[in-house]
Amino acid sequence: MKQLSIIALLAMLMATGCVGQNSTKNSDDEKQATIAPKVTFAELYDYRIVADYPHSDNSYTQGLQYAEGKMWEGTGQEGRSHLQSISLATGKVDIVASLPKEEFGEGITIYKDRIYQLTWLSRKAYIYDLNGKQLRTLAYEGEGWGITTDGERLFMSDGTSTIREVNPETLATERSINVTLDGQPLNHINELEWANGYIWANVYLTDSIVKINPETGIVEGYVDLPALRGFLKNNPQAEAFNGVAYNSENGHFYVTGKDWNKLFEIEIIE
Repeated sequence: MKQLSIIALLAMLMATGCVGQNSTKNSDDEKQATIAPKVTFAELYDYRIVADYPHSDNSYTQGLQYAEGKMWEGTGQEGRSHLQSISLATGKVDIVASLPKEEFGEGITIYKDRIYQLTWLSRKAYIYDLNGKQLRTLAYEGEGWGITTDGERLFMSDGTSTIREVNPETLATERSINVTLDGQPLNHINELEWANGYIWANVYLTDSIVKINPETGIVEGYVDLPALRGFLKNNPQAEAFNGVAYNSENGHFYVTGKDWNKLFEIEIIE
């Protein structure tokens, strides 16, 4: 599957959904100019690769979470959807929970002492303790893609340009955030991660992650990472770039992709 940069994706969206300038008429049938809203343009950030680690090419990564020195991963595909921990040093996978074979796992996050794992079309989230023991399930509306938390609130994506702030106990929507890039709605918001007051997100079908202001929905910056694919040797099954985790101890991010055989630690340079 061909991957796009975030700017290429935006160009496609604008080409298929351009908005013309509006005008109105007053009582004297005179045209009044419409004042266009101010647009905040996203900044392109640089990055450096700090390290790369082995990653199972049988892990269809949907969610990635780093917490207290441990890397957690949620995987997808029917019959291959698991909650697992992975060793950065060796890439060894320890499956701690598996979804029913008919369900497709999606994003994960750790909220306080619980792990949340979404499903794509089942409209169901699995809640575990930190040992992977299932505690309960929660129902929600729409598709499940990505999920993250700032420690108090939960945020969910569904593949559209909307991120929903949801109640941690019920997953009921409490607020909707409309995500825009350079003034245009940005669709395909996928895996989410919270870092330093912002939501970082994979954009499906691109090799990019974006930095979203959670109050305004504006993408303030982004990183294009297609060069990472050049490090995937003997990995023909590698699919979409997906999975972003943050290490608050050193300020670095971890990124990978669906069935990629490497996981990368990067420093984003703003």
